[in-house]
Amino acid sequence: MTAVALYVNPQKLAEQAEVARLAREAVALFVRRGVRVVVNEDAAAALGHRELGVPDHALADRADVVVVFGGDGTILAAAREAAPRGIPILGVNLGGFGFLAEVSDAQATEALDPLLAGDYHLDERMMLRAEVRRDGRPLREFLALNDIVVTKSGYARLLRVHASVNDTPLATYGADGLIVATPTGSTAYSLSAGGPIVHPSVPAMVVTPICPHTLTARAVVISADDVVAVRLGPAGARPPAILTVDGQEGITLAADDEVRVERSPHRARLIRFGAEAFYTVLRSKLGWGAR
Repeated sequence: MTAVALYVNPQKLAEQAEVARLAREAVALFVRRGVRVVVNEDAAAALGHRELGVPDHALADRADVVVVFGGDGTILAAAREAAPRGIPILGVNLGGFGFLAEVSDAQATEALDPLLAGDYHLDERMMLRAEVRRDGRPLREFLALNDIVVTKSGYARLLRVHASVNDTPLATYGADGLIVATPTGSTAYSLSAGGPIVHPSVPAMVVTPICPHTLTARAVVISADDVVAVRLGPAGARPPAILTVDGQEGITLAADDEVRVERSPHRARLIRFGAEAFYTVLRSKLGWGAR
């Protein structure tokens, strides 16, 4: 390993002095080992290493691995940049649930030695490709690790959402929107909307309506090889709608836009040091078995 990128959540850095200490220790350790280091620009300036700063979108181009200091949201953002380049990610959890992170902040420094030694394995996660089509032509394309969501924007009125799978109609929902999630995303927004938990190794997608206005509407687990198409009712009969990607970026949808979602050829590569512990993570993060 010759180069490492640090992606530090600037908000965590501003709020928690401990984050700055950990990030500086990481930089110092890599430099001592002769490993080239780059840091996202905002964090580099705050850490006093402005000379190491590069734009967020360029981090994965400059490194063999990305070390993320933040919560799941920071890891999601890093994954969308790193996955197309095949760059693995080590997540250091500074947030809440931390489903995606491998180590806690207290374990961060000691995890760097096995990282540099290559003493880890990769947990590869399915991602989604979403294409927005307008007037029958491709408009925008997105990559997601958790989910693609079509939802209303700011009005307490239902959307009319038409969903099909492999061009066969599935359902028309009167709802706040529709989530298409990966197994990784099944423990995120989809879970909050009543969807099932799916093991990350299962090749599947979950289609989950958001607050549907009928008790018969349920989440559906479909094959990872399927293609989901989502269309909205006429603009005059519904509130404005938006598409969001991992809850972090997106686009406003116009009348007659179609969103097509399928498995992406890219996979997020998450660094793991121990054995698979998905069920242990569920028990811990969701409080199962707690008294």
